[in-house]
Amino acid sequence: MTDIGTLGAHLPTSSALSQRAQKLVPLLDQHAAYADQEGRLATEVVEALRREALFLMWTPKELGGFELDPVQSLDLLAIASYGDASVGWVLMAANLAIGTGGAYLAESAVSELFAGGKYPVIAGQGTRPGTATRVAGGYKLTGSWSFGSGLLHSTHTHSLGIIAETGEARIFVAPIEQANLRLDSWNVMGLRGTGSVDYTMDGVFVPDAYTHSAFATEPMRGGGIFRSGIMGFATICHSGWAVGVGRRLLDELGALIVNKAGRAGSLSASDSFQEKYAKLEASYRAARALVYETWTEVTKTMTAGSPLSVRQHTMIRLALGHITHALADVANGVYLLSGTTGLRRGAIERLVRDVHAGTQHVTSGPGMWQGAGRELAGLAHGKHWVFLDLVDD
Repeated sequence: MTDIGTLGAHLPTSSALSQRAQKLVPLLDQHAAYADQEGRLATEVVEALRREALFLMWTPKELGGFELDPVQSLDLLAIASYGDASVGWVLMAANLAIGTGGAYLAESAVSELFAGGKYPVIAGQGTRPGTATRVAGGYKLTGSWSFGSGLLHSTHTHSLGIIAETGEARIFVAPIEQANLRLDSWNVMGLRGTGSVDYTMDGVFVPDAYTHSAFATEPMRGGGIFRSGIMGFATICHSGWAVGVGRRLLDELGALIVNKAGRAGSLSASDSFQEKYAKLEASYRAARALVYETWTEVTKTMTAGSPLSVRQHTMIRLALGHITHALADVANGVYLLSGTTGLRRGAIERLVRDVHAGTQHVTSGPGMWQGAGRELAGLAHGKHWVFLDLVDD
């Protein structure tokens, strides 16, 4: 196993919050096997995430949050994911929902959710919609959602619904007690520690103030990062996660080989191993560089208060797709090069399963690649991005 204390040599800490996350890495690693077995994060881990305010990464500053910029956010998510892929996943999903809720929900909802220095932990599903029917003062929401990322650690749900009367897509925030959690649904190959169970709602009343447009890009609170919309946050989330998990896999393989150096038949003396390891490292670093190059440019645009261009929206999707593809290659390569170690329960075996779960996410699917290719080739004039699709202006 890699020396978890060497993390700082690989991943930068560009904010005070990411420095807090770095100090938690040994704790996250210590409880990773428990989370994988039990299907949820250990109580000690959740308490530490709350104590260090890591759930406030994207909460607007005026609500007591940190409102990190994209590059700082990538660093924090990479560090947490390095410690445990499931922790990184829970943090990214919850921070997306908490941050966008704080930015886009009406004042009356925010004043309740963030009253007295408290804050909600919001999780759920934003891609498979339920149905909302207009009633006095709000909506009745009914639906069935799969893979509610981090739901077992939340106080509220974040659910996509389509308004029956208008066809509008909105996000609905409701107390977790109003959802029916399907605890028996979390029987998955990887990211088991996230507790991302399926859930249903049947005619749950959600007040107007606790809803916002799924395509919101003009925040009621907070700065430029909120103009990227939910999809912008999602691309930071999955990119930062891939950066951290990819680095951990390569470090685990490196530590394994160093520990076996000098033994008969050790791979450390193999020319073939050294070549393959170098290629995996190069693939990972190139993909990571594209992520940071892209988001560094986007951060400058956000800081200037300007809207993102269509090309910038293309690039943040492309960078995510590229590092997701590279991560899958790294996981497969590390597994093959680790020999029988990769078969046995441990960090490499768990991380490989986590990667194969994480790379199934829709954000890196074929539709994104096709749309990015059209725009990059100059074939998308008069179009803009909505989630993962190019649509007419």
